[in-house]
Amino acid sequence: MKEQTNEVKTQVAGTISNLLTVAFGLIAALAWNSAIQAIIVSVLPKGSGITGLLIYAIVITIIAVIATIIIARALGKPPITEVRIVE
Repeated sequence: MKEQTNEVKTQVAGTISNLLTVAFGLIAALAWNSAIQAIIVSVLPKGSGITGLLIYAIVITIIAVIATIIIARALGKPPITEVRIVE
């Protein structure tokens, strides 16, 4: 019984740790969001609403893809391989 209690405590602590990490990640992402939007607004001329949003979306997508690749390499995850299902 005591072993199960310790296991539950460990799981709860791990879950809280993960939630806090995600929360701080979200705060950092929101800060970068504002910074990148401010840069794009200062570079583009006034009245380029849709163009600015598209450029912003493309920049964020490129950053997300590069960050994902770097993190996957740092963690040593194997590359995605093609899986074929044989009928």
